[in-house]
Amino acid sequence: MVSEKLTPDQALRKVIAVANEVPQLSVLGIAGPGDACYDWKRTKATFERVAREIPDIKLCISTNGLALPDHAAELADMNVDHVTITINMVAPEVGAKIYPWIFYDHRRYVGIEAARILHKRQMLGLEMLTARGILTKINSVMIPGVNDEHLIEVNRWVKERGAFLHNVMPLISDPTHGTHFGLTGQRGPNAMEMKALQDRLEGGANLMRHCRQCRADAVGLLGEDRGQEFTLDSIPGEVTYDPSRREAYQEVVAHERRDHVAARSEAIGMVKAAGSGKSLLVAVATRGGGRVNEHFGHAKEFQVYEASPRGISFVGHRKVEQYCRGGRGENATLDAVIAALEGIDIVLCAKIGDCPKDQLAEAGIRAADTYGHDYIETAISAIYAAEFGVQPLAATA
Repeated sequence: MVSEKLTPDQALRKVIAVANEVPQLSVLGIAGPGDACYDWKRTKATFERVAREIPDIKLCISTNGLALPDHAAELADMNVDHVTITINMVAPEVGAKIYPWIFYDHRRYVGIEAARILHKRQMLGLEMLTARGILTKINSVMIPGVNDEHLIEVNRWVKERGAFLHNVMPLISDPTHGTHFGLTGQRGPNAMEMKALQDRLEGGANLMRHCRQCRADAVGLLGEDRGQEFTLDSIPGEVTYDPSRREAYQEVVAHERRDHVAARSEAIGMVKAAGSGKSLLVAVATRGGGRVNEHFGHAKEFQVYEASPRGISFVGHRKVEQYCRGGRGENATLDAVIAALEGIDIVLCAKIGDCPKDQLAEAGIRAADTYGHDYIETAISAIYAAEFGVQPLAATA
């Protein structure tokens, strides 16, 4: 979904404006409207302009893969960092249930034939990118009853062809979006169905579990879209790139990242060494930075981690409606939050009131705010130690 269409010159103006105000900016991706490879002339012109002005920014595109083989060589020549291909099937019989038609080589194809062409082009494009050393992530949409079981085969195919990540996302089938599946009543998977499939895919292509299914014009951090601050009509007609804020921020990030990597490694090692043979599913309220730093009532999503004999792994996220607004919480909203946390053993947050804490307990979910602002993995390892009687780690400042 996008809010406005941009020419390459307008896109450059927007990227510079964002870079000057959002020092965290590190990646520019083109994901729409339409397909970035099909509209290749504008995609290429945009990348060339941005690379000249901000040479350290990473370039990426998202594509359905149909036109990808025609441009793989140019993507490599332009030093594109990574490409995302949406691949929902490898069997044309399944693909025909997802893609009613394609437009390829000046012709419209339908049914099995359309799916067969799309599949061949997607696999060829993936192989060409791998051969050129371009990192390729695969996005797949889980559609219950259509391709949920089939995605195991998709995972195998893309791993064999060199994909470095496989991101399985839930179908969003809200009828108000006007999509085919939304209008025909096709449901999306629930959180536990998603986790079950992701667990079955372990051992195949590496799984990405932190995707937020953001808009194509999203700006900012995961879960914090600032796109509406940078619409064309709000950007000055002339902008000049100032790298100073980004350079200063990158130094801070590098220091924090080193600390976090060390803390994470120690925490995971402790959980692995515990030898308890047991697992915990932990939901974390966080504003980012890898820390437990969000109030329970302010959370709009929870990051979910599993602590087990294999260590501490990120499972996914659960989106919720913000429970506390204006200092008060709504019971109906809390009920929905508790429902969204189905299967969770413990919630970690910076703060939580007695009322939501008690209601979570009644639903069999414990909540703890004693690890506020600790690194997530350190907090989880301490919880794991308390649960199973092993030596906890010291909290991190």
